[in-house]
Amino acid sequence: MAYVDWMIRGPEIGMCNCDWGCPCQFNAPPTRGNCRAVAGLRVDEGHFGDVRLDGLKAVAILAWPGAIHEGHGEVLPIVDERASPEQREALLKILGGEETEEFATIFNVVKATTETVHEPLFLPIEFEADEESRTGRVSIPGILEASAEPIRNPVTGAEHRAKVVLPHGFEYKEAEYASSNVKTTSTVEHDWTGRHAHFCMLHLGPYGIIQ
Repeated sequence: MAYVDWMIRGPEIGMCNCDWGCPCQFNAPPTRGNCRAVAGLRVDEGHFGDVRLDGLKAVAILAWPGAIHEGHGEVLPIVDERASPEQREALLKILGGEETEEFATIFNVVKATTETVHEPLFLPIEFEADEESRTGRVSIPGILEASAEPIRNPVTGAEHRAKVVLPHGFEYKEAEYASSNVKTTSTVEHDWTGRHAHFCMLHLGPYGIIQ
């Protein structure tokens, strides 16, 4: 099947309510029986057909009542208010898992396991990510405040570094793991501290990760 030619490359911070490490990465059940998550990204370079996406940001606030593969999830997509109508449509198609080979990207996996897609919002998004230091922040005034920081040794307080490699991943091949703090006041409500986060560089197209 032919798809629209699209590509995005840029940093992502993924955060969820599971303990550090996130069992999903190892085909294990979620720590607390359900999955609640936030993902923020910045497109440093990208396009959807002839529509350029460079510099735009996007966030997804997600929740599943059980493990992700069991379905019945919900998602609130939020797109950079600076995006033009054409850019908004393009980003929503990419984030919505459209124009993508089945299960080739994290976005298509979300599409396959989600039954409720809330009306998208177009708002100012603050996004900062430093993969090397494992520090970052995603903020949408009145909607979301989220931050990530290094995992720390519970005895000494020293930074603990963990990196995971997934040779056949549909989101990333390699990611730095960290600790997240998330609070939302939106349609999909989250509130946690000291839970899983990961930093990665997305480089995706219709057929998955671009080598």
